[in-house]
Amino acid sequence: MEPIRALVPFVHVADMEVSMDFYQRIGFEVKNTHTPDGETLPVWAYLVSDRAQIMIAKASAPIIAGEQAVFFYVYVDDVQAKHAELTANGFAPAPIKIQFWAPQGEFRLMDPDGYLLMITHT
Repeated sequence: MEPIRALVPFVHVADMEVSMDFYQRIGFEVKNTHTPDGETLPVWAYLVSDRAQIMIAKASAPIIAGEQAVFFYVYVDDVQAKHAELTANGFAPAPIKIQFWAPQGEFRLMDPDGYLLMITHT
């Protein structure tokens, strides 16, 4: 069986500028965008941080935060340092919790469209 090389989340967002800014502020870099002819803002973007990747696209319908049924697990080397960095950058991450699957802790951070990022240790 041919192995799967990568799995990249592709999510719809309400506001491309707000979402691109959010993901850049938490550590991603915009690698590619697409802006249709005659428009001024991108309708699609590809963002990368180390080996992490995400694609976002402008939603054609309202995003209902309470109905987001997917969590994004974001792996970092130092959970406490990332929590402190995000707090210093004006975010309000949830407190770090120790779980049996996350002995060095994990915490939640909500993106602008209500997608839940679980930030934990690799």
